[in-house]
Amino acid sequence: MKLLANENIPMGMVRLLRDMGHDVLAIVETTPGVTDVVVLELARREQRTLLTFDRDYGELIYLKRLPVPLSVIYLRFIPTSPEDAVQQVAPLLADDGKLVQGYFVVMDRDSYRRRPLPVDVV
Repeated sequence: MKLLANENIPMGMVRLLRDMGHDVLAIVETTPGVTDVVVLELARREQRTLLTFDRDYGELIYLKRLPVPLSVIYLRFIPTSPEDAVQQVAPLLADDGKLVQGYFVVMDRDSYRRRPLPVDVV
């Protein structure tokens, strides 16, 4: 699955996801310090699922109507380790991410909820 790891995603988590066979582009490696707007545009342009610990993306997408990526997975819990975070998110990435495509997914430690992303008019 093609993922865009926001700058707040630890490199340990990025490496584990890559080891699982996912195509992970990490902002911290490529363009550290870019704005959230640039991150959204990059995710949309490259058709990647945005993986983030940053809750601001919901406001940017739903209220400010900024570019809509393929999907967003917002991790709303504090993992005990990179392995813990990957173990929690792995079921959502199965089957090439069909469970998350087109959705803004808010993931808590033991559950998740999906909200359809708005139709991108850009």
